[in-house]
Amino acid sequence: MRIPAVIRLIHPAPAVAVVALSAVLALVMAAQNGSIPTARILLVVLSVAGSQVATGALNDWADRGRDRAARPEKPIPAGEIPPAVALRVAAGGALLQLAASLPLGALPTLLGLAALCSAVAYDLGLSRTPVSVIPYLVSFGLLPLWIASGIGVPIDRVVPAVPLIAPFAAAAHLANTLRDWDADAAGGSRSLSQVLGRQRGLRAALVLALGTGLAAGVLALVAGRLGASTIVLGVIGLLAVAQGVRGAGALWYGILAAAVAWAGAWALSTG
Repeated sequence: MRIPAVIRLIHPAPAVAVVALSAVLALVMAAQNGSIPTARILLVVLSVAGSQVATGALNDWADRGRDRAARPEKPIPAGEIPPAVALRVAAGGALLQLAASLPLGALPTLLGLAALCSAVAYDLGLSRTPVSVIPYLVSFGLLPLWIASGIGVPIDRVVPAVPLIAPFAAAAHLANTLRDWDADAAGGSRSLSQVLGRQRGLRAALVLALGTGLAAGVLALVAGRLGASTIVLGVIGLLAVAQGVRGAGALWYGILAAAVAWAGAWALSTG
């Protein structure tokens, strides 16, 4: 087993993006509230990182049969990592999440486990069905609540963000699955992007992601919270998404960049 193969197994790009936006949210909210112990911030970020390791490794384990035909370069079908080792990596990620969450209290632990269970449901079957978007809505909707409760900030501060997260999570799901559209079609997947079709799926992802960023900006403007930093981060996110017109891969990485930028913009505008 090689370390580069393990890194590929856990889907590093989305994992790093989710951990980064979680760290941004935690740091900004902690700075605005003051007296938040650094240890709590680190534990929250570690718990999110653990969930990403578990989700990515389990996804590759669950898809190993289809990947042998459609994605033979992936770590398991390429023979770089045995399936049993992938399961151990996933279990290790789940244990890291639990170990980091328990010292934070019951609420962040339960919210984190709920988000993980939703992701596991996606990995083990929902990813290949027309309702494949639901785990994205659940897991990403829970993420700000998980982070806020973990650092000790009242979750009512982040509840207004949940409705905005839903369309953005749907866009992220479409962009992610569109990258593997041909391979998934060959493997018999009936995910939402397969149902919509490649071009309609791409257009829907662009509209949902850009619409989310613009709606968040309008809400911040109406509330009188559209400061210079928020505007800069918001525009960066919009440009990152807009360049996704080039194709599914560009849109996917643009959405990851926008997620981090907009997480910071939202946190700053609500402080």
